[in-house]
Amino acid sequence: QVQLVESGGGLVQAGGSLRLSCAASGRTYGMGWFRQAPGKEREFVGSIAWSAGITYYADSVKGRFTISRDNVKNTLYLQMNSLKPEDTAVYYCAARRGTFGTSRQGSDYDYWGQGTQVTVSS
Repeated sequence: QVQLVESGGGLVQAGGSLRLSCAASGRTYGMGWFRQAPGKEREFVGSIAWSAGITYYADSVKGRFTISRDNVKNTLYLQMNSLKPEDTAVYYCAARRGTFGTSRQGSDYDYWGQGTQVTVSS
């Protein structure tokens, strides 16, 4: 069982930046970030394969967000720049068990963090 703990969320003005981190208690494989805004369904943000050479992003964040990972530290990151009010949500990291590849589907992930709130004011 792998535990994931997110950090780095907070309140920021539109146009600002935040860096989220997700610390894993053990080795992880493919990982991803998802978010859920109030009254909306959870949506895919970005994902990264174990080798970190393959990444995918939702169209809504492409060019503004960057996902990366440090496999030595078992930590996943999400650098968020040029934040917009519509980025306001609880952000969750997720990890796949025993699968090196990445996925845009939340159902493909086995472990989830508790989430961290990101609020972007206009």
